[in-house]
Amino acid sequence: MNMANESTYNLMGGSDTIRNLVQAFYPKVLAHPDLSPLFPTDIFPVMERQYMFLTQFFGGPDLYTTEVGHPMMRARHLPFEINETRAQAWLQCMREALTEVNLSEELQTFVLERLSGPAYHFINTPE
Repeated sequence: MNMANESTYNLMGGSDTIRNLVQAFYPKVLAHPDLSPLFPTDIFPVMERQYMFLTQFFGGPDLYTTEVGHPMMRARHLPFEINETRAQAWLQCMREALTEVNLSEELQTFVLERLSGPAYHFINTPE
């Protein structure tokens, strides 16, 4: 994938696609038995923070930093028991959501590769 002159955010379709991705992702997370215990009943604030983070992470506007502050994502995830099983489940839910929003396979692969680093970096609990 030639990313030299265009951000992943733009290649994905910008704000609308990121919003659709988050909306496709969280029902999968809430339905997953390994992930749902980590999330509050009121998922909408989490979805909004995820939208802001993914927008910024993939090269769009710095929404997360502007609204929440420095991402410090590892520190923000430390209170939650995250093991390899949960990291893999999170990535599987994201894979399904990426398919649902109709990104090309090449772009899905690239996005998942980018998200795999943080997903595994957040592991803080043995199996």
